[in-house]
Amino acid sequence: MTESQVAVIPGGTGSVGSCLVPKLLDRGFKVAVTYLLPDEATALEEKLDVDETRLIIRRVDAVDTNALTSFFQEASERFGPINVMASLVGGWSGGRDVSETDDVRLERMLDLNLKTAWNATKAALPHMSEDWGRIILMGSKHAQETPTGQAAYNMAKAGVVALAHSVAAELLDTETTCNALLPSVINTEATRAALPYSDYVKWPQPEEIAQVINFLASRESKVINGGAVPVWGSALI
Repeated sequence: MTESQVAVIPGGTGSVGSCLVPKLLDRGFKVAVTYLLPDEATALEEKLDVDETRLIIRRVDAVDTNALTSFFQEASERFGPINVMASLVGGWSGGRDVSETDDVRLERMLDLNLKTAWNATKAALPHMSEDWGRIILMGSKHAQETPTGQAAYNMAKAGVVALAHSVAAELLDTETTCNALLPSVINTEATRAALPYSDYVKWPQPEEIAQVINFLASRESKVINGGAVPVWGSALI
């Protein structure tokens, strides 16, 4: 371990987070993670060999502004100023054109993808380290290339990219940067089940996305700020 820094990862027990958290711990970070699905939290805890002095795992709904704000407060009080915040909460719901999208589906996509990123960023900002900080948000390739049948998702992810640009501009005179990643469909069991007839061979792997985040979550990435970073490789969707 070469450094003792702090990372907060909302949604850190999912497919990308479960690849990222061990990397951060190996680098000496203290890590605070939120989850919603207990099975994911159990799987991550069993995968890791660390105690509560270096890892906090809490069940928190990132759509709940007060709950997420309290979590960041706890993480900062326990571990100190935050160096890295990577917001990995999100989800996809498609299959509907605009004329067929009801308010429930629209609000779900905005809450799950945009509001969670907003809540996490706003909660993190007061606790970011003055030494160095990295805020990383999960956008989507579909914020730029907008396929039909999922306008609510496309719109929510475009909002995440705009949020990253806005925060980066606000933080220009600080040591904190903010960037958004633009993955295509990530090759997970859940996405393969949701899109059973798709050619998933070229979809990016969770491990590959985690490797990019791991670099952005470092001092060496300081020249990348306000970016919309493509991480879809050769995937077509």
